[in-house]
Amino acid sequence: MDSHCHVFRSSILHFPEETSSPEQNFNFFKDGFLVTRNGKIAAIGHFSDLPEEFKSYSVVDYSGKLLVPGFIDCHLHFPQTEMIASYGEQLLQWLQNFTFPTETKFQDHDYAKAMANLFLAQLFSNGTTSAMVYSSVHKQATDALFAAATEQQMALIAGKVCMDRNCPDDLRDCPTSAQKDSVELIEKWHNKGRTKYALTPRFAPTSSENQLAALGELAQQYKDVFIQTHLSENTHEIAWVKELFPQHQHYLDVYDHHHLVRKGSVFGHCIHLHQDEWDLLAATQATIAFCPSSNLFLGSGLFNLDKAKQSNVNVALATDVGAGTSFNMLRTMGDAYKICQLNHCKLSALSGLYMMTQGTAKALDLDDSIGNLNPGSHADFVVLDPKFSNLSEIRTASLMTDNTINLPSDVLFALSMLADERTTEATYIAGKAVFKQPARSH
Repeated sequence: MDSHCHVFRSSILHFPEETSSPEQNFNFFKDGFLVTRNGKIAAIGHFSDLPEEFKSYSVVDYSGKLLVPGFIDCHLHFPQTEMIASYGEQLLQWLQNFTFPTETKFQDHDYAKAMANLFLAQLFSNGTTSAMVYSSVHKQATDALFAAATEQQMALIAGKVCMDRNCPDDLRDCPTSAQKDSVELIEKWHNKGRTKYALTPRFAPTSSENQLAALGELAQQYKDVFIQTHLSENTHEIAWVKELFPQHQHYLDVYDHHHLVRKGSVFGHCIHLHQDEWDLLAATQATIAFCPSSNLFLGSGLFNLDKAKQSNVNVALATDVGAGTSFNMLRTMGDAYKICQLNHCKLSALSGLYMMTQGTAKALDLDDSIGNLNPGSHADFVVLDPKFSNLSEIRTASLMTDNTINLPSDVLFALSMLADERTTEATYIAGKAVFKQPARSH
């Protein structure tokens, strides 16, 4: 028997294909099996139907737990790890007072390398197996992040932040260096193993027209690289963009004019959009990163999920650490639910899970390898413990029978309100455990 083959036994939940109705279109195995072989998923089903060919494999028993695809966090900032939970203020003041001073530290490669390992450990301990990440302006920090992810065989999309104005001098690049550094990083890391590159202008106010044009040239040259930036997070930011780019129709038009709006573009926040912007996002199949925790923390506003659905725009959930206050995607889902409540719309737990697994993977054209538990996909998954604390055990007791889960959506909803790092029993990437919960006594 191949030592790289395993059978995992657990309650198992995932979305095998794209759907507009996650509440109806999911696969759930109350007592299920997942077979991994050489880093990929080989089979999935009811444990009672385990094929004979797999019965000689070693069984990792997670009965009583819930196994789901690894979470995909599509918008967060690697250099902001250490400044999480810094006293809020509003976006622009927060950047000046906390973000920029912290990011200057990442010019030191050894420092960036240490923080990259800590950053990934935080993701793994919270069940996140793939992420779309902003580095700092420093090329060497982005190298360190990609190297750390490659060592773990992690599916990572990342990019060097580009900004040539309205920022401290020691965090400023220029159109030429931004383009040159980005090309070198693309050639070194894009589609190498499981890593991919994202062109990353921080946001329009910190990039000149010339820098956006330089990045737009790369977007046209490298048609499969991703693009990530911020859009319409804060009303003061939007007014500033209007002053800086008076010739453009609206905020999104600044990016579109420079060929930065397309499928594979992910725009953080999108709280205060004009109808033309909704229409353009839909037409180009771009994606919105819904960052509920950071939107609440910075008082930016309430994202309109119903409007996004009506406009047929892709939406993915994201933590936006460090303005986001937790690396935990389940807690992020809980904040998304609260924002929807305030907007008088509904967000089910299954829809929330979809927006951080298969829905995000599909929006990014990565659903052939991540976001689901389909045979052939990479074996990236997380095992959740509904009984991680005395309180959660009491809350979920009625949802389970004979050490199996009966109502996965109810369990997920409870965890979206109660979860923390203790919820993650184990996290696997390419079939290998990258995090396991230490033994606990409760």
